[in-house]
Amino acid sequence: MFNEKDVVARILSGDMRAFELLVRQYEKLVFYVIHRLVKDQQAAEDICQEVFIKVHKSMFRFNFQSKLSTWIARIAYLTAINYTRKYYREKASAYPDDLENYHFTTDTPEQLLTRKDTANYVEQLILELPERYRTVLTLYHLNEFSGPEIAEITGMPEGTVKSYLFRARKLLKEKLELYLKYELP
Repeated sequence: MFNEKDVVARILSGDMRAFELLVRQYEKLVFYVIHRLVKDQQAAEDICQEVFIKVHKSMFRFNFQSKLSTWIARIAYLTAINYTRKYYREKASAYPDDLENYHFTTDTPEQLLTRKDTANYVEQLILELPERYRTVLTLYHLNEFSGPEIAEITGMPEGTVKSYLFRARKLLKEKLELYLKYELP
């Protein structure tokens, strides 16, 4: 059983095996958070390493006011955001202000599904969401963080998190309904 307090205490005393345990415990979480923001696989892997270096160097600051997973996810989120701001500045501002009229792709769902299975199609739709929606959706549904935890990780107000989650779901639902309309007789 993973005991946060014990592992943190051991890391602070210089136990590298405890840090390895921490990395194994949270590597999937860190990768999910980063992968939703950074599409380049090599860059995402580099950022994951950077996150764990930051976690190790900052461990003395962790004071158990939140869960360790929330604290690590916040470091991952901020590191990925910094990367995207640095390398994708022009793409981050390319999203339309009127997201109600936002279109994912010019391909029909049938064309996409011909190339990929349903899970990959949904993954593609999620990747095409604006960054803030994609992040909130991922943290909530795939990483199972609560609204207040997502607010803490992202620095967004909790109401904004709920709004983005609602809008992301609505956009996905509309696109999937369009697909189902074409697929079903």
